[in-house]
Amino acid sequence: QVQLVESGGGSVQAGGSLRLSCTTSGRTFSTYTLGWFRQAPGKVREFVASISRGDSSTGYSDSVKDRFAISRENAKNTVYLQMNSLKPEDTAVYYCAATHYFGVVALESRYGYWGQGTQVTVST
Repeated sequence: QVQLVESGGGSVQAGGSLRLSCTTSGRTFSTYTLGWFRQAPGKVREFVASISRGDSSTGYSDSVKDRFAISRENAKNTVYLQMNSLKPEDTAVYYCAATHYFGVVALESRYGYWGQGTQVTVST
């Protein structure tokens, strides 16, 4: 069983930046592919970014590509989401998730472990 804890959320003006962190428990962090998802009010949860186990390949949704960057630091059991050029439509609760699948994983159903979420609010 792995527990995920997100941090780094907050309020920022449009055009600003935030870095989210997600720290996990356990000694097998490197065996997980990690993902970030988000859920805006009244909307379904959607894929944001993923970083694979092994070669750390990355993948992004079209809406955040070229603005967000996912990275991982296995020695610290932590995955990051650097968010730049934030827009009001990025406002959501952001969740990190973990799976043993290989490669970039965008399907929510393939993730077995989830954090509690952290709120990101972008104002105009």
